[in-house]
Amino acid sequence: MKLPKSAHYSQSWMIAEIASDFELLDVWELPVTGEADEFTTFLEGMLSFDPTAVESTPARALFWVRLRVGELLGWDDAKKRPIPGCSETTLHDRLPDHLRHSADALAVGEELKRAAGGFAPLYRTDREWAGEISNQTVHGVLHFGWVDQGAGRYRAHLAIYVKPRGTLGALYMKLIEPFRHFVVYPALMRQIGRAWETRPREVTGQRG
Repeated sequence: MKLPKSAHYSQSWMIAEIASDFELLDVWELPVTGEADEFTTFLEGMLSFDPTAVESTPARALFWVRLRVGELLGWDDAKKRPIPGCSETTLHDRLPDHLRHSADALAVGEELKRAAGGFAPLYRTDREWAGEISNQTVHGVLHFGWVDQGAGRYRAHLAIYVKPRGTLGALYMKLIEPFRHFVVYPALMRQIGRAWETRPREVTGQRG
């Protein structure tokens, strides 16, 4: 379910401070509930999730087209690009000391580059995780939050922050908006929900 931006800001997430000059683009409530100590289980599943392999054919086709276009035009090369309007190339430079390398344990070596669909981990706490991606169209941030629902239960939220890169980035974001809302996100939500419901119970010892 798509949420108003106020649902994200009301939680006082660290990312709102770190990416204060970014636009909060989308906020979603994920079909994932669990106990406080299941946040790590949720993250491990999400960071190994491959969005290009979703079961929805239209969503999979959109990811394939984006990757092919990116390859042809060099949008996703390894070149370090400054964050739009800044001299920094990564939000890692803005992290307080206690959060630097806090997400490293969940992604090592090549897995670091592929985590959560290409987002490089920034930090994690007991209730949130953030990663960033930089290409020729945007500098973006993916944020997962573990929101207290009361009675010892938590629900996962997803938020996306972006800074479009110039005219190309602004046009690109406008172009993909309807596909993002009506094709990609619904397909991802369904698959995330199924994956959570069918996770190995002997690992978590909990019921969703």
